[in-house]
Amino acid sequence: LKQMAKQGLLVAHETAPSTAGGPPRTEYEVTDQGLAEYRALLRDAIRSYDQQMDVLSAAIGFIVDLPREEAVGLLKERIEAIKGWRESVTEYYTPEDGPESLGHIGEIMNLWVHSADSGAEWTRGLIARIEGGAYTFAGEGDPFVGVLADGEENPYATGVPDPGDHD
Repeated sequence: LKQMAKQGLLVAHETAPSTAGGPPRTEYEVTDQGLAEYRALLRDAIRSYDQQMDVLSAAIGFIVDLPREEAVGLLKERIEAIKGWRESVTEYYTPEDGPESLGHIGEIMNLWVHSADSGAEWTRGLIARIEGGAYTFAGEGDPFVGVLADGEENPYATGVPDPGDHD
């Protein structure tokens, strides 16, 4: 967090002395530059075909921070990237008799192709759900409706609207 503050992505505010006798407790606030960087990383993680599962999972968790149309557009870019990668692999590496003709090494090809196919299929399904009205995106209301139990307070809510909700 200190490094992010040095980079101008966060502003540090000392708020209270430590109850354990250590340094004062510090709260951080995201700057406009930090918000822009967050959104750039989020967009890249959604559109990329080769993200690690943890990065893609985090991006999907935060996808509702974007407008619905933008999220769909980024997911469509992801499908095109997967398609391009798959074509580049199968164009040059698929033997005439299929990958099975390479024995157990052909299973690597099968793994790559099936991973690409399942990633594209999952992404198409997510697009269909979003286009069908699933979830609450930026500017549409509270994204936690339906996620938290009725009457349960959002434990992370500050009561102050995020400036990005009005972009």
